[in-house]
Amino acid sequence: MAQTRFQKLQEAIKTYGAAAFENLLRCKGFGEAVIKGLPAYLECSPECVTAVPPAGPFDPRKDYGEDAFSYRQREVIVLEPVMFGLALTVKNFEDSGSLWLRTALSVEVTGNSFDVFVAQQPMIRIPLDYDDKLEPVFEAVYREFLNTFQLEVLEFNDKRFSTGIGFVPDTQISDK
Repeated sequence: MAQTRFQKLQEAIKTYGAAAFENLLRCKGFGEAVIKGLPAYLECSPECVTAVPPAGPFDPRKDYGEDAFSYRQREVIVLEPVMFGLALTVKNFEDSGSLWLRTALSVEVTGNSFDVFVAQQPMIRIPLDYDDKLEPVFEAVYREFLNTFQLEVLEFNDKRFSTGIGFVPDTQISDK
């Protein structure tokens, strides 16, 4: 007997649900591997790297664990990229304080690989069997954190803007 339209919809929903759940599980495992492996790549203590929400307020001293993943904010599982945040805490050289940085990662299964975005950087493609293949992701996270400070210092030191542009009040300009 041929399937009804409704049965075809049910089959499509079943297939979608299986894909969404597979994507979630694979991306969660991938994210956990990145979180666990990043301290060794950066050569820092594991306490310096924590999983945090990818956006919004957070405490960099708290490891959010599974709550760092975007799917935890949803009541239903949907087929979409899974996002999570990484916070890096760096102790100051001059005093007893620390500085923290956060970046967001977006991960999605596409075919036989993960499509990974670190902040606004270009996509990185990592095979589904990612053991010992995460270095491009670690390097992108490292570059994101490093560039944050290097760009700020470059702007601070850019002397072109110290005298190149200015505003003069209208009262000092004569049309005559």
